Amino acid sequence: MSIWKKIRYRFEWLGLAWLYFSIPLLPRRMAQGLSRGLGNLAFAVDKRGRNTALENLSLIFGDEKSEGEIRELAKDSYRSFARTVVDQFWSRRLNEGNYEKYCKVDLEDPESVEAARDTGAIWVTPHYGNFEWIALMMGFRDYKFTIVAQDFKNKSLTELYKKNREVSGHEVIPQRGAIRRLLMNLKNGGHAAFLTDLTIKPSKPATIIECFGKKTCVTAIHAELMKRTGLKVIPGICIPQPDGTYHIRGFKALTFGPDDTDQTIAQTCWNIFEPVIRENPAPWLWVYKHWRYLPQGEEKSYPSYARQNEKFDEVRERVGV
Repeated sequence: MSIWKKIRYRFEWLGLAWLYFSIPLLPRRMAQGLSRGLGNLAFAVDKRGRNTALENLSLIFGDEKSEGEIRELAKDSYRSFARTVVDQFWSRRLNEGNYEKYCKVDLEDPESVEAARDTGAIWVTPHYGNFEWIALMMGFRDYKFTIVAQDFKNKSLTELYKKNREVSGHEVIPQRGAIRRLLMNLKNGGHAAFLTDLTIKPSKPATIIECFGKKTCVTAIHAELMKRTGLKVIPGICIPQPDGTYHIRGFKALTFGPDDTDQTIAQTCWNIFEPVIRENPAPWLWVYKHWRYLPQGEEKSYPSYARQNEKFDEVRERVGV
């Protein structure tokens, strides 16, 4: 590693460490003000991301919303993500005794959630609202997840994020060797959590789903584990509220078996979330390039960043969509 990269990594760690120790000192109202300000700033300076968010939103809502409404949704999406980032650090203030002040939990299928204490389960959510806190809150309810997280190139940053994510008892593991560890843990009555809208390269374990009427290539690891274990799948989503709190909605548990395919499992999970996102779109990560791969003959209905890809076409043919 070059000396300049070492220096850069050190400054990155110092900046993140400052956030790690200073943000939990802020009153709740001030933390919310900080996140709103950071979101507005990011929207103003991040030209590339802003253009991606505007294009994505226009593609999905252009026929029903004005340009001004699309722009405000994009700005709100930046604010929501900034709030998630700030609250990940502020979460060090949370504990078993106070978390219900900041997060209301409504369960559509409380019997399955309670039964999962003994059997284990697979928990799924999208990149929506405070997807970090939904795991933390369940940890305070004594559901300890194994969570796969991508490591930063700067390893010192990985450790700080890991501490935040494990504050309520979860275990965060790296991607290498994750499937084996997850499978062993689940077969022993453990729990695993996944972000089901994680877009990945078609060369990796992937499948293709319809997302707002567009095909996207997402991870299939959770689907494979669902087939192998037969455990119930519990979907949930964390919706930000105007007063700085969150509303966690837990949906009816899903059951899959060995005859289900990766594609149908991933699609069924996504279909739970899309209506919620369509009703309140801003908290989704619209800055993310969700539709990177362009199906042949559909150029006009996909964003400008989408590109044709042979491996994507191969996966599409394999899964039959």
